[in-house]
Amino acid sequence: MSSRSDGAPQVAADPAPRGGRRSLAAALLLGAVGAALALLASRQSWAHGTAAVAGGDFPLTAKGSDVTGVPAALAIVGLAALVAVFAVRRTGRVLVSLLLALSGVGIAVAALLGANDSGALDEKAADTSGDAASRIADLSHTGWPYAAVAAGALILAAGLLALICGRGWPAMSGRYERDGAPRPRAQRRAPDPDRPEDLWKAIDRGEDPTREA
Repeated sequence: MSSRSDGAPQVAADPAPRGGRRSLAAALLLGAVGAALALLASRQSWAHGTAAVAGGDFPLTAKGSDVTGVPAALAIVGLAALVAVFAVRRTGRVLVSLLLALSGVGIAVAALLGANDSGALDEKAADTSGDAASRIADLSHTGWPYAAVAAGALILAAGLLALICGRGWPAMSGRYERDGAPRPRAQRRAPDPDRPEDLWKAIDRGEDPTREA
């Protein structure tokens, strides 16, 4: 607290709301970008190879969704959790924030495990050649699995921000005060018997206009 020149006390501005808005914006950005990147990476090619067929070598490609469906599924879960953070309070918000963070961890782990996977291409090679023992040849991998790892890290960061700073974030519902108590309803005034329009309005509401308040 400081004093102005006229002697009246001057209260310093509280930086907490601004910091809360920044952490909120950062969590939204990190979560949204991470989920979008995870969904994009799941649709891209993660591995290439060739399968031996009667006419020679046949090129094959495995997308991220062929290797593992976990990143795409958890990206949707993460988006839902990111929205749900603003619909719940207190313990519910902590639990949803934890779910958001765990979604990021799951995406990163699944993408790392699938980065050097050849199982999806081996299955395609067997189907293409008609030989169940056939395996993929000339196997190579792209960088998209690591993009999914980065997406998981972004979602994890959003979840950690929600866990640490989410207590001061606003909630969607405006029906409650800051302490969680419902706002009191305004009392209706009794209809004026000298005003016919008031009596008709009371009757329309199902009230007895002859009853005293």
